[in-house]
Amino acid sequence: MPFAQLKDRALISVSGPDAEHFLQNILTTDLDVLHPGQAKPGALLSPQGKILFDFLVARAGENALRLECRADISDDFVRRLTLYKLRAKVEIAKADQALVTVAWGDESTPSQSDSMAADTRFPNGAVTRSYGQTGERSDLAAWQAFRIASGIAESGTDYALGDAFPHDVLLDETGGVGFKKGCYVGQEVVSRMQHRGTARRRVLIVQAELPLPVAGTELTVDGRPVGTLGSNAGTSGLAIARIDRVKAALDAGQPIMAGDVPVTVAIPGWAKFSFPQEAVSAEEA
Repeated sequence: MPFAQLKDRALISVSGPDAEHFLQNILTTDLDVLHPGQAKPGALLSPQGKILFDFLVARAGENALRLECRADISDDFVRRLTLYKLRAKVEIAKADQALVTVAWGDESTPSQSDSMAADTRFPNGAVTRSYGQTGERSDLAAWQAFRIASGIAESGTDYALGDAFPHDVLLDETGGVGFKKGCYVGQEVVSRMQHRGTARRRVLIVQAELPLPVAGTELTVDGRPVGTLGSNAGTSGLAIARIDRVKAALDAGQPIMAGDVPVTVAIPGWAKFSFPQEAVSAEEA
């Protein structure tokens, strides 16, 4: 079973009698359906519905939840959570040392331990996250390749915080948005996109015969931008693209380029969204 130790992650504890109620009212994740041994994705949004912070949330004992996020945004995340705290009976603290290890493959199984959780973004419990020191070997390149092949985008390399809606990065399909829960910050915008079906930007898996260029390179069709390349592992990568413009290119047989590299694109196999039935024309795009 392959392992990778992630050194760029931070752990934030939110505990106390009001912890779950406090987070349920501000985060996109529906904590009512968060079971022990699970790590669910989610986001804290701006009032305009854009992702300010992304994370994985897991239970960490009675009246306590653990938020795992990028280390470089963790202090800002703690400050933002503290602003929303007001009179809630909660304690918010960042761990002095965060050790996160991911294991993946057929033998990766969920655990009921507070120090382990199944990453529910991946189908069939394929990924387990462990919180604490392990003596296992670490293969970051293999983890990156597996995440990309699975179509799981993360902020930083795949999209910029403050620039994406939850639908753009498939949080609506990975259990990161609770459409049956009550209000949370940015909820009106997200619900409107869901009910009107107006999400056009989506994560796609990109394949090429040559090595892909760096993250941030535009995907273009006939010189017009249709998306942006994110993280990549050699000839495979992720992109967030306008699926209506991609559909128009596919229907017209026009090549899609990542810089100077021709690419093919595909919807992640587990995703429920599809390319629109009617693509936009170049003029409409």
